[in-house]
Amino acid sequence: MPKRQGRAKIRKQKMKTHKGSVKRMRATRNGKIMVKRAGKGHLMSGKRGKRRRALGRKKSVSAIYVTRYLQAMQAK
Repeated sequence: MPKRQGRAKIRKQKMKTHKGSVKRMRATRNGKIMVKRAGKGHLMSGKRGKRRRALGRKKSVSAIYVTRYLQAMQAK
């Protein structure tokens, strides 16, 4: 009678880092996620200085999406 071989261990797959999210977002120490604002790619002459300066600043992502983005980025 042949010997019964043990079961092969099934390894769970690791979650892959979403590289696009890592390049576009940055997690702060307080747990916020900062992203670049849209609308500063071109056509700056039609926008006022105040608006251009505001577009240069980063903005924080809504709290609803923070956990999802942190998982995608695999932030520690």
